[in-house]
Amino acid sequence: MYDKDLIIYCAICVCAGLGSIAAVFPFVLARLVRPATRIHPRTLQSYECGNLPFGQSWDFRHGIAFYIYALIFLAFEVDILYLFPVALAFGDVAPVRGVLLLGGFVFMLACGLAYAWCTGVFTWTTRKKIY
Repeated sequence: MYDKDLIIYCAICVCAGLGSIAAVFPFVLARLVRPATRIHPRTLQSYECGNLPFGQSWDFRHGIAFYIYALIFLAFEVDILYLFPVALAFGDVAPVRGVLLLGGFVFMLACGLAYAWCTGVFTWTTRKKIY
């Protein structure tokens, strides 16, 4: 093995070690400086998107609004991921054409968001408490 390769491998190991320490250090520091508290039974309850928990968690069925929110989030997340390669390739396209294509794409996203908003997808109905 060449000395140059050994130096590169040592640098990689040092960076991996420092990265591991940087990842673990905040958790260790938080454990050391946090105040000692007693755990209240209410803090161990699940949090159901603003609704007070009732019954067992496996007996509770979430409304369709949860799935609609998830699908809208997923659609916009994937669309935002498409903006990164477009931004990288933006220098290879004529400026006016690139702005028009990117503006059209963002406009289509805005139309989808406006449609979801107008149809009332983002209104949240509260359930009655059942004890």
